[in-house]
Amino acid sequence: MSYIEELGIRAKNAENNIRNITTDQKNRALTAIAEALKNSVNKSLIITENKKDLENAKKNGMTKAFIDRLTLTEERIEKISESVMEIVALADPIDEILGGGQVRDGFNIVKKRVPLGVIGVIYESRPNVTVDAAALCLKSGNVCMLRGGSDAIYSNMCLALFMRRALEDCGVTADCIILVEDTSREVAADMMKLNNYIDVLIPRGGSGLIRSVVKNSTVPVLQTGEGNCHLYVDANADIGMAVRIADNAKTQRPSVCNAIETLLVHKNAAEETLRGLYELWKGVVTIYGDKKTSAIIPVERIATEEDYYTEFNDYIIAIKVVKNVGEAIAHVNKYGTNHSECIITQNYENARRFQQEVDAAAVYVNASTRFTDGNVFGLGAEIGISNQKLHARGPLGLRELTSYKYLIYGNGQIRT
Repeated sequence: MSYIEELGIRAKNAENNIRNITTDQKNRALTAIAEALKNSVNKSLIITENKKDLENAKKNGMTKAFIDRLTLTEERIEKISESVMEIVALADPIDEILGGGQVRDGFNIVKKRVPLGVIGVIYESRPNVTVDAAALCLKSGNVCMLRGGSDAIYSNMCLALFMRRALEDCGVTADCIILVEDTSREVAADMMKLNNYIDVLIPRGGSGLIRSVVKNSTVPVLQTGEGNCHLYVDANADIGMAVRIADNAKTQRPSVCNAIETLLVHKNAAEETLRGLYELWKGVVTIYGDKKTSAIIPVERIATEEDYYTEFNDYIIAIKVVKNVGEAIAHVNKYGTNHSECIITQNYENARRFQQEVDAAAVYVNASTRFTDGNVFGLGAEIGISNQKLHARGPLGLRELTSYKYLIYGNGQIRT
């Protein structure tokens, strides 16, 4: 029996335990996890282990954005702990009645929300995902099997250790949270074939990871994360607003999936918008622009077709000057990944058209794409942002981690 199969068996056994615990038990366990993370001794140990990952990342020449994703500070650990407590405050979705009634043959049918079962999460070097995913799975009655990247293994092992101890202290089986400590590609590939034990697989990370999981998994995949997001500045936009929002959407945290990767600017707003952004971005953001952009501001190089398809996750942006809102919509729908898109405009019809015709999970008017987040949307922490259409779209909160079943009550009916 392989290593990953052994973990799968443990996860499936834990599923029976977590399925039957009460909301109060879940909340006590989550509160214990939050307290464990805030504990000063534990926090110090987490930061010590995280430094090992950071040292390895620097030795391996990883980017500034990558290191930012990987870094855990006291403040960030406090925020992770707070996000767990926010999940405690959310309503438990399990056993929610979704519908029902009496049907023609006299049955009484109840449609009830239930957990998905065992959720596998394959993700890259974001230690916060280890806690967010575990907490959301626990509250929604699911077991989670977590396979993070090798770059964050020390951080993830430490976080998982404290969470599993907290579960045990509350009388909940520790195997409701299982960390895959072997980060080899072979084990990840085996995990993608673990149909007998994993009910759904969620990849979270860059486009390469997501495409690999979608292509190679035989376990059903809930696709998340790939965020080639756009911001379009319309002809009659408030330029000051456009510059402020575009800067936030690109530079506030460029390593995340809801940061913009391409800026589209109407030809009549191009000069003022691009000059304003260049003043903010020179020496900070690398610009790949089309020929019209290069006639207005200096660019690193003329943007290629591949650039418009690329999720940079870095201080890099592709820019294109367009003739109208229709061209902007066509560009977004061709190159985008159905994640988060934005129009800056004072024209109601153009705003309505953009929101109607752009195919994405979140479509903004006059606000930064950085707000696509389960917490901001009132869902608590999210396990990822789904950019597909089945079975959930947008931030994956508690309800998106559930399914349903029908309970049928009869009094002796047989079918003839």
